[in-house]
Amino acid sequence: MGVRDLSLRDLTYLVAVADERHFGRAAESCYVSQPSLSAQIQKVEQVLGTRIFERDRRRVLLSAPGERLVEQARCVLEAADRLGELALVAHGVLTGPFRLGLIATLGPYLLPHLLEPLRKGFPDLELIVTEDLTESLLANLRQGELDAVLLSPLDEDGALERRLLFFEPFLLAVPADHPLAQRSPLTMKDLCREEMVLLHDGHCLRDQALDFCPSARAGRERLQTASLETLRHLVASGAGYSLLPLLAVREDPQLARLLVYRPFDDGRPGREIALTWRKGSPRDADLDTLCELVRAHLPEGVEPLS
Repeated sequence: MGVRDLSLRDLTYLVAVADERHFGRAAESCYVSQPSLSAQIQKVEQVLGTRIFERDRRRVLLSAPGERLVEQARCVLEAADRLGELALVAHGVLTGPFRLGLIATLGPYLLPHLLEPLRKGFPDLELIVTEDLTESLLANLRQGELDAVLLSPLDEDGALERRLLFFEPFLLAVPADHPLAQRSPLTMKDLCREEMVLLHDGHCLRDQALDFCPSARAGRERLQTASLETLRHLVASGAGYSLLPLLAVREDPQLARLLVYRPFDDGRPGREIALTWRKGSPRDADLDTLCELVRAHLPEGVEPLS
């Protein structure tokens, strides 16, 4: 038996053990029994003639040759995925599975504007949506687990391409009885970090909110939360105020008397949203079509970017 006799399944098991550093968890992620996975790993090591994993009862480590072999296995699996993508392209635009990632502060508010046009315009599309934090989405994109992601662009990345789609302004969500709810004009200089309710670390919206508030860098914020919906209710309860992106602003009858949204009169606090994908993706037509569809179905107040 030679290297050409190894299957993509063998390589998938190999990468799973390398990622999990645990045979039980790797077997679970591959939906096989641990003995079956262990037998396949032994087969791979025999075929390649080298010990890939160093294991004892407590831990699994990659050997030095194993590090290089696992990276090559990843390349082979990515090439196989690319072959499948090329086959999908031959069937037409936005057909078959398309794995789209969105940052958690965007997905619940943008997707309702896109799902019906996608369903009507592309009935053969199988849209698979993932919501997460920016760094996790980018890691999954680089590893080939996502086809594209919608997020606020970070620094340039040589392995990725991006296209700016729209600018989304921020509004101040403030308790109705707070002095800032009545102030006009309202400027960013009026804000104070001690009264800000923010998202937890890891949310790009948290950093953007602080970047736009000159006085917000001093002191400590009072409360942090994991979602915009919880943040909205905290503001309504009088816990403080916060910046909300326009798409997340909605009238809630339960909160109408407790919470108001106020625009700013200085500058244009907000965020840009871009579609990002791996360079060399064979799904150019899909990506172009998705970009145009997003721009065509933006609600009022959100500015398309070219």
